Amino acid sequence: MSILSIENQKKTHSMTDKKILRFIYVISAVVFLLVAILFALPKANHIPEWIKILPKLNACLNGTCFVLLLFSLYFIKQGKIHIHKVINLTAFSLSVLFLLSYVLFHSFGVETRYGDLNHDGILDAAEMLQAGNIRYVYYVILITHILLAAVVLPLVLISFFRGLSNQIPQHKKIVRWSYPIWLYVTFSGVIVYLMISPYYSF
Repeated sequence: MSILSIENQKKTHSMTDKKILRFIYVISAVVFLLVAILFALPKANHIPEWIKILPKLNACLNGTCFVLLLFSLYFIKQGKIHIHKVINLTAFSLSVLFLLSYVLFHSFGVETRYGDLNHDGILDAAEMLQAGNIRYVYYVILITHILLAAVVLPLVLISFFRGLSNQIPQHKKIVRWSYPIWLYVTFSGVIVYLMISPYYSF
């Protein structure tokens, strides 16, 4: 194979990479905007009974992903690459299912305030006092969860792209960031649910 042919292959490969990365960024931006729009929607007059199980389902999906990610780390350290890939693809599929469920639930405009014991949508002084400083812990976990969830999507997609296209050095480089962030997002999602679920008003 000539040097010119090799150079052409490299250029083609580089252009393909750029197109895929551009697609990943567009998808990530669209998802971020969609989720942001959800929080501006008014609360629906009627919320179907089956919608009410979605927060628990989301917590289960997050918890399952967290466990799968721990197994993923274990198997890659054992050199079992195929199992590592299967587990990661399963975790990603569950994360996609979570996203769909999350969007569906919040499309009804459901909003819950931590500490709102009487479910009137207003946190009065007595409720704040009863909630105590743990309310601030909840908001720290919630805010970091939301911010990192927005960051992790493109990182995970790029990690998958690098890994599945056998770009191992680049894959390892980005996984140093995507893996711990994804792990935190799945774990904190469960914690957020456990903390806010007593205050659901439906």
